[in-house]
Amino acid sequence: MRVNLGLKDKVAIVTGSGGGIGREIALALANEGASIVVNDIGVSLSGEGGSESPAQETVGLITQKGGKAVINNDSVSSWESAQSIVKRALDEFGKIDIVINNAGILRDTIFHKMEPSDWNDVVNVHLNGCFYVSRAVAPYFREQKSGAFVHMTSTSGLIGNFGQANYAAAKLGIVGLSKSISLDMSRFNVRSNCIAPFAWSRMTNSIPSNTEAEKERVERLKKMTPETNAPLAVFLASGAAKDITGQIFSARLNELFIYNQNRPIKSIHSEKGWTPTEIAERALPSFKNLLTPNERSGDVFSWDPI
Repeated sequence: MRVNLGLKDKVAIVTGSGGGIGREIALALANEGASIVVNDIGVSLSGEGGSESPAQETVGLITQKGGKAVINNDSVSSWESAQSIVKRALDEFGKIDIVINNAGILRDTIFHKMEPSDWNDVVNVHLNGCFYVSRAVAPYFREQKSGAFVHMTSTSGLIGNFGQANYAAAKLGIVGLSKSISLDMSRFNVRSNCIAPFAWSRMTNSIPSNTEAEKERVERLKKMTPETNAPLAVFLASGAAKDITGQIFSARLNELFIYNQNRPIKSIHSEKGWTPTEIAERALPSFKNLLTPNERSGDVFSWDPI
């Protein structure tokens, strides 16, 4: 028997849904009967440009199938505009049930060359944007005693990557924010979870395709299109995930992952306390085989999706 996701007549805000992963999540939620606020300011991943047309395209794809959707072009990166996003949902649909925090930009630069503006721009959209939108919605979730947040984190933050100190810090910060929301708001039946999405679009400039073997691998990786992340987001937003909160997941083509979270894994005790020398002589040898390797995301996810 098919599980009832309970999404019919729910209202969802999906930030950054003018294209890519956000658009696919918006379409998938609408396909389950949810009404969508398509939020997008119409800029590229680097934050350039600005147009209503990407959001309009997403709305058109939803409405032509009989779904309900409206455009919002406010930025997530300020408290005032986040409140405007929420107001748009309330004015049009009268309530909010789901928030998908997906909006993002990139300013990839090796750390010793990163400008403060590169840092601030990325943190403002990713981390501050998640806070502003979630905080603007929180009173309504609290009052109705229900709601679901789904935030996009990244393996760049969970594991690591080159040239993405700003992005990694913001994305790992989102994990802490999500966990705090889940703890603070669980008594109001509000859930908060994270997805670390995989999509081909983020890898196009870094994977070689010169030999036949490399070309075959690229073709396999191209199957990791944005829509492969949408089912997991829809599930986490739905009633089927009513007991799931404070967790981190990934969808990678046909694979699903759940992540562990930081916990102590070993302790050693000294009756008199520790000196730096004693740490070097006693603690380090005990901890050494438990040190986490200094790896990139690509080192950990070293196999191709199938």
